[in-house]
Amino acid sequence: MDKFFGILLLSSSFTALLMVPFINLLYFLKFRTPQVESVDSLGRKTPFNKLMGNKVGTPTGGGVLLITSTFLFTLIFYGLTQFSLNWTAWILFATLFLFGMLGLYDDWLKFFGVKEKKAWLFDFKYKLFVQILFGIIVSSLLYYKMGLHLISIPVITALTSFRLELGWWFIPIAAFIIISTSNAFNIADGLDGLSAGLLVIALSAFWALTGYSSYGGDVSLFIATIIGALLVYLYFNIFPARIFYGDTAALAFGAVLAVIALILDQALVLPIIGGMFVVEGASSLIQMLSFKFRNGKRVFKIAPLHHHFQVIGWEETKVTMRFWLFGIVLAFAGLFLATFGLG
Repeated sequence: MDKFFGILLLSSSFTALLMVPFINLLYFLKFRTPQVESVDSLGRKTPFNKLMGNKVGTPTGGGVLLITSTFLFTLIFYGLTQFSLNWTAWILFATLFLFGMLGLYDDWLKFFGVKEKKAWLFDFKYKLFVQILFGIIVSSLLYYKMGLHLISIPVITALTSFRLELGWWFIPIAAFIIISTSNAFNIADGLDGLSAGLLVIALSAFWALTGYSSYGGDVSLFIATIIGALLVYLYFNIFPARIFYGDTAALAFGAVLAVIALILDQALVLPIIGGMFVVEGASSLIQMLSFKFRNGKRVFKIAPLHHHFQVIGWEETKVTMRFWLFGIVLAFAGLFLATFGLG
């Protein structure tokens, strides 16, 4: 375990050393949060611009540095220890790379791409299609290369040893978990420090669960390198943020969180440990369904939920801190269910 703490500190040190120069590079490249005209699915203006206008011009793209740090120090660890690269590592690498590249492409379109309405609509459909493709690729690797096809049920599995046999159905179900978690995480990335703080909390909970899995060593390594980089990023991302990680990291880290849960056989605990991501994603889905089936009526002032609280008068920092606290409580609840009866 001391080696993992060491790699966490090295990842933090590397990220800290490069963060300020990287922020300056993003300014130079004009990779900055653009001004957007926010409308809902019915074309009505939303309060989004008023809430987030102070973030226009903030550098976006920190995910490139975070993912680079994760790749670099994970590979260094494998090179300097008795650990060897295996399918667990390759699948986590592939998830980071595939969803990270998709997010980077999406960020690039936002800053430099075509901005006509039809082009944006096509881009959304294209992105979803690619996410589905990548989700199937990763879940297929989990099934064929790691032999994952069972899912434990919290408490029940501990008491009866029963595990749900999915067979090849594991592939579409795992793909759905990966895609939905990636998108829910991306939706939660809306306030300074919010999603990164919640991710540190969720990853810490899964780190505690690695001791119950035969794949725990490789997963612990990835968690350590990601948390190490995230802690430095959080220093610069808490209010008022000096950098955002954009879709590059939002899509990648959300997908990796899901893959970690699948590898550790904690897929059914993921919605609890990552409960705030579920709440954020669900609030946006509920709002869209309300628009469609209730003649444009809103459930929330604006979705996702963190913006709703801003509209009713909560300060941004208050929303973030309260969501972090709920995230901590849910992480402990998830840990309780995951370890119940295991001794």
